[in-house]
Amino acid sequence: MVFAGAERHAQQSTVPRFCADPRGVLERVKLILTKTQPIGEGSKRPFIISAKLIFLIPQQDGETIDDYMGRLQRHLDKIC
Repeated sequence: MVFAGAERHAQQSTVPRFCADPRGVLERVKLILTKTQPIGEGSKRPFIISAKLIFLIPQQDGETIDDYMGRLQRHLDKIC
């Protein structure tokens, strides 16, 4: 029951943030996965939001970054 409540809260609080800029979220996710220091000098907040998506929908074993990005895109298309 606790996990169900936590998942519902996570969906309600993060989905609007993902849907506000889905392309930007996906671009930042790819940077997080491919760059050593993806943030640079800019704001860290957008990257934290994008990292939450990685936490909520983790990359599967053996899944390429391109396949993972496609799966994230489909997920965002479905929820937004």
